[in-house]
Amino acid sequence: MIEPERLLGMEFLGNTVLSWLFAAAAFFVTFTVLPLVRGYLSAMRKRKPVHEHMAIDLALVLASRTTRLFLLAVAIWVGSLPLQLPDRVEKIENGAMLVVLWIQIGLWAVAAVRFFLDRRRGVQADKGLAGSFDIILFVLRLVIWTLVLLFALDNLGVEVTALIAGLGIGGIAVALAVQNVLGDLFASLSITLDKPFVVGDFLVIDKDMGTVERIGVKSTRLRSLDGEQIIVSNADLLKSRLHNFGRMYERRVAFTVSVRYETPLETMKEIPQLLAGIVREQQKVRFDRSHFARYGDFALLFEVVYVVLSPDFNLYMDIQQAINLRIFEEFGKRNIVFSYRERQPAPLRGDKE
Repeated sequence: MIEPERLLGMEFLGNTVLSWLFAAAAFFVTFTVLPLVRGYLSAMRKRKPVHEHMAIDLALVLASRTTRLFLLAVAIWVGSLPLQLPDRVEKIENGAMLVVLWIQIGLWAVAAVRFFLDRRRGVQADKGLAGSFDIILFVLRLVIWTLVLLFALDNLGVEVTALIAGLGIGGIAVALAVQNVLGDLFASLSITLDKPFVVGDFLVIDKDMGTVERIGVKSTRLRSLDGEQIIVSNADLLKSRLHNFGRMYERRVAFTVSVRYETPLETMKEIPQLLAGIVREQQKVRFDRSHFARYGDFALLFEVVYVVLSPDFNLYMDIQQAINLRIFEEFGKRNIVFSYRERQPAPLRGDKE
């Protein structure tokens, strides 16, 4: 019977049995404890997504983005510490550890970027950032994974300088092949930086109109008044003339009242003041002017201009309706007859009718 001391002292693949036991114990303990800690932190984050301290939230997010592959690699590394491994095996192990480590660093970096963008968007309710979220995240992810690849290759002993030069030459050929896609990408970056519109703005683009739902890397999505989704490439969008009604803070309104040529002169002199008084009766309105504007082909034309102190189209229509009813009422009292043969001007473009 072999004595325990002698059995533990026996060598196997250059290490004693005792060393292999210590290595196995270190591996199993590490690979048991670390997943349990990760699971506990992930459960904490689900129970309470937002904490008072941002550092705690960030730590929980990073813990949830830790992969089992990385935990396995850490456990293997810890288990290999008691062992004397051949140089070739140790070199392979270190190389594999570096690759897994840099992949995990990339995942942590992307998770941290997403965390800070989400936190800023949620706290400040920035519509511009909300619309640019996907674009910013896409660019930062591209930068992060490019740096991760370069650092990983450099740590593995690859000549990165020559690789970057080769990628530069190859990048030119790729850029020529996908110039339309890159055009949309740069257009999305322009939208992100310049912010000609944000999510929630109402746009009129040539014959299309709708509310901005999402600004993507390649296209922008609008929701039309009829309910269908309109998808426009970012490059085409910036080449078009945009009417952004989302930036409107008040609405200027001009309308014309036509009366018959048989209207007496004294009544004609009263009409501008009568129209001005009717407009001034309305709330959330700033009166501008009221004039006998011109002689039409079939009627005398009086023009009224006022400003609604809100961009809300429904409010404008309520006010205009009230004005129209009051004009009808007052003209009836004074026996002022409308002319129905004069063509009325077309409605303002972009009105949500």
